[in-house]
Amino acid sequence: MRKLFFLCFALLLSNPLFAEQKYNSGDLDIHYIVFNSSFMQPEVAKATNLERSKNVAVLNISLVRAGQGEKGQVTGTLTNLLGQIQPLKFKEIDEGVAVYYIAQFPIDSRELLKFDIQVTDGQQKPHQIKFNQEVFPDL
Repeated sequence: MRKLFFLCFALLLSNPLFAEQKYNSGDLDIHYIVFNSSFMQPEVAKATNLERSKNVAVLNISLVRAGQGEKGQVTGTLTNLLGQIQPLKFKEIDEGVAVYYIAQFPIDSRELLKFDIQVTDGQQKPHQIKFNQEVFPDL
């Protein structure tokens, strides 16, 4: 399963349409990326129990300290331009060396979403990340 997830992650990073973003707090890096779930390989989606659909997006968050994945707690919400707030439910995927927190959410049309993410790192320190991301269904 590890090889499948790393393959999917490498594929995502190699595509110029995606830009990984990073929040830095001292020696902790919090990486986050939003992408359409239809870009995942079917084997990766099945192995990680994630839905693969043209109308479902993925938010992937990982905590990295000293080059190693770190466990933590991740919660958050997304808000659309109409002000409708949707809580995000994160699933932890532990690959040993890397730990990912994945939330999936529906997308019906092209829109700009505001994300408000709370992360508690392995040292129990809180972090807040706010960012905007344009999303759109896969055609």
